[in-house]
Amino acid sequence: MVIAKRYLISGRVQGVGYRFFAEREASRLAIRGYVKNLPDGDVEAYAIGSEGALAEFKRRLKEGPRGAYVTRVEETELPIDRDYNRFVIET
Repeated sequence: MVIAKRYLISGRVQGVGYRFFAEREASRLAIRGYVKNLPDGDVEAYAIGSEGALAEFKRRLKEGPRGAYVTRVEETELPIDRDYNRFVIET
């Protein structure tokens, strides 16, 4: 079953390649959606995929790339409001 989740990632996650890391990991897991920086310093990811892929994606988001320090990953299940054909970095 395909579902959608929003992840709000806090910590030192901007200026460390976090969005590129998330894009690469999502592509490896066949997840569609987007990742973007937020004005408050957090990063938001909207991901569409299987439950198993999204669970693994969340685990990887908690690790982050070298140089990042993730303090929290909030997860919210959402409806699929727009169909993405791949995972992209939004600005």
